[in-house]
Amino acid sequence: MNSTLVTNERYLNHPTFGMLYRVAPVAEGRDLFATLYAQRIFFVVTLQPRGATFEVVPLMDARHYAEQNLARARRESPEVHAHWRQLFDQTFI
Repeated sequence: MNSTLVTNERYLNHPTFGMLYRVAPVAEGRDLFATLYAQRIFFVVTLQPRGATFEVVPLMDARHYAEQNLARARRESPEVHAHWRQLFDQTFI
């Protein structure tokens, strides 16, 4: 993976909860986001040509998605893993 992608932060604006930041990729076209200011609300966001869908997920599901991402990143490269580990720690610990 290109190191410029590692530091690529993503933000979305939710119509009710305001600014969200990307915590981890979940699947193709789906990412886990958390509220920026009240970091205990998590969403799986699916980007579509006509907008985005927001699915609220419980904390433990969000943590599970982020742990799966850490396992994938560990196989990819140390720098990718370090980036996602830092974000995981900031979000869940």
